Amino acid sequence: MKARLNLFNHGGIEPMIKMSESVEKSGLEHSLKELIKMRASQINGCAFCLDMHSKDARANGETEQRLYLLNAWRESPLYSDRERAALAWTEALTLVSETHAPDADYEALKPHFTDDEIVQLTMMIVTINSWNRISIGFRTVHPVAKDRAAA
Repeated sequence: MKARLNLFNHGGIEPMIKMSESVEKSGLEHSLKELIKMRASQINGCAFCLDMHSKDARANGETEQRLYLLNAWRESPLYSDRERAALAWTEALTLVSETHAPDADYEALKPHFTDDEIVQLTMMIVTINSWNRISIGFRTVHPVAKDRAAA
């Protein structure tokens, strides 16, 4: 895959950067934010974001097993009820043209998140989906190990 352009060398990306900085300052726990970023990026097939956020998650203490099983979170006991509600909402919004954000997924958030946290969670999901679309659209290439690049 060949990158189309480096968006950071051009104007217009500043609003996305500010949005990202804002959602990162939310009161949501870091581990949950990384799971959200990973799950949306899995659904969207964004290699750049998967590479970056898997490294970030591991660096902040996330286990390999939880990252490997994230695509099958519904079948795994490794995720809390709060994480499950957030992951269901992440999938519902990432696939909004198919799901139309079901009431059941929204209601499942209520026992685990305050209204303010639901807004923060939703903004996190919107932000990572935007980054996925930008990265995929511009064919942003994730770093490749030197030995693999030579192959």
